[in-house]
Amino acid sequence: MDLLLLEKALLGLFSAIVVSILISKLRGRKFKLPPGPVPVPIFGNWLQVGDDLNHRNLTDMAKKFGDIFLLRMGQRNLTVVSSPELAKDVLHTQGVEFGSRTRNVVFDIFTGKGQDMVFTVYGEHWRKMRRIMTVPFFTNKVVQQYRAGWEDEIDRVVQDVRKNPEAATTGIVIRKRLQLMMYNNMYRIMFDSRFESEDDPLFLQLKALNGERSKLAQSFDYNYGDFIPILRPLLRGYLKMCQQVKEKRLHLFKKHFVDERKRIASTVKHADSTKLKCAMDHILEAQQKGEINEDNVLYIVENINVAAIETTLWSIEWGIAELVNHPHIQQKLREEIDSVLGPGVPITEPDTHKLPYLQAVIKETLRLRMAIPLLVPHMNLQNAKLGGYDIPAESKVLVNAWWLANNPAQWKNPEEFRPERFLEEEAKVEANGNDFRYLPFGVGRRSCPGIILAMPILGITLGRLVQSFELLPPPGQDKIDTSEKGGQFSLHILNHSTIVAKPRVF
Repeated sequence: MDLLLLEKALLGLFSAIVVSILISKLRGRKFKLPPGPVPVPIFGNWLQVGDDLNHRNLTDMAKKFGDIFLLRMGQRNLTVVSSPELAKDVLHTQGVEFGSRTRNVVFDIFTGKGQDMVFTVYGEHWRKMRRIMTVPFFTNKVVQQYRAGWEDEIDRVVQDVRKNPEAATTGIVIRKRLQLMMYNNMYRIMFDSRFESEDDPLFLQLKALNGERSKLAQSFDYNYGDFIPILRPLLRGYLKMCQQVKEKRLHLFKKHFVDERKRIASTVKHADSTKLKCAMDHILEAQQKGEINEDNVLYIVENINVAAIETTLWSIEWGIAELVNHPHIQQKLREEIDSVLGPGVPITEPDTHKLPYLQAVIKETLRLRMAIPLLVPHMNLQNAKLGGYDIPAESKVLVNAWWLANNPAQWKNPEEFRPERFLEEEAKVEANGNDFRYLPFGVGRRSCPGIILAMPILGITLGRLVQSFELLPPPGQDKIDTSEKGGQFSLHILNHSTIVAKPRVF
């Protein structure tokens, strides 16, 4: 059996070499490809570049090969753009041509091969999913309906931290409590429900499964099997684990949340027609009309659990870390809040618009510590042109948004955490993509619609923590560790920080 498998593998390897050489020669005559390292048959640039295609490694390659370069990763073409002009071309000018999503063997499992909104190809399904998700999730009306709930959740965080004696002395990992807050923020919107504590068994199960999903999906460890299909049998165990986690998550979503919401909706339908609908009620109505199926419903829940909860939590954690490590900025922010609102007056969502320094702190956090530094990958379904080069069909196209926002040729001292830049030389730059040097949420057709939720939640959370506590590193430390942990396209803090939170007395 082993010999038969080896024989098939060698035959496939020989065939792949022949095909690769033929394709390479044909493309050499037909295409003007972007520059990049010279590929070798079968492996392309994989042996030279490795699996870890994080934003900093890709930045180093851009410095060598230019603002657009091509990597041949096994049988996959990977085009990386690193200039505002090229980013505009991919995301805006040719937004339709580059509007699809490339997936990989793991994301195919977790999204049902694109049955969700985030990773589906550009077309009718995406338009339908985007429309169905926009009204219940991504409008100003939703912000106004749920902002009181967000304010309540951060108020509960403040109360819990104040009650914890360790918080003001040795410090606590505040992220754990903020994670519960973010789940409650989004589950209030989705299902009109919340978890009472960090020890809630359902919350613990949900958090564990979502954590496993993120760990498996964001890892670079499976790239070799994605780049070189002949090696995919070696991923059998990994992919089986992904499938098991996916099935457990979708079962949990269905049993404890979607089906429960169906039951509640059926009992109150006639009793109280004026009751505010949660997002799932709208989505289930779309299912009843035949616009989407039950799998689509579950993958919408999957998207929100990952894209809305975890990314915002990463940004909150980065913001806290930078404020702890820059006490003068923290104090300046506190003084702004006290002077505008009055000492001890809890910040609300409308207040965030009156606090320009708070907005600048948020923008600077998103610039320096961009949660999705490469944005979500794009793909061209057909052969396309970009920057004077030919981009073969079905190429994975990455926009290195982190480098756009941290390139010293474009920004003054970008390595500094300096919110003042957004009140001074970059005062006109917003997070909504009005400047192609700064795209924390992307821009164009496939931009992240969650910006409308993330910005006010960031403002309320960071603002309330700063006005309620003096945030410090643990005893004996001058700063907290801000080492990065990157994934397929994520960026979060490597070690969840212990923070001392000394309550302010008003």
